[in-house]
Amino acid sequence: MATVTDNRGQSRFEIETDGEIAGTISYQRGKGEIALIHTEVEPRFEGQGLGSQLIRGALDAARAEGLAVLPFCPFVRSYIGDHAEYLDLVPEDRRAEFDL
Repeated sequence: MATVTDNRGQSRFEIETDGEIAGTISYQRGKGEIALIHTEVEPRFEGQGLGSQLIRGALDAARAEGLAVLPFCPFVRSYIGDHAEYLDLVPEDRRAEFDL
């Protein structure tokens, strides 16, 4: 079972499976917002859906904290584009900037 955690010390969300960090999303926090910068999944874990689980976990955490999301990472941006239930996290006046 994979779990997503917020490693604030490293400014990244991590997904762990079988005791190993399989992927990360680096971020920068601002006042009332979080910029998701870069998503990376270790090559040996690719193709297992862990990247999508990681993004979902990060977006759910942002929602729980009441943070607006700035999806600078193309993978996060694409995920939001395919999952309209997360579009409201991106400020309406910034959606065009991210082609959303």
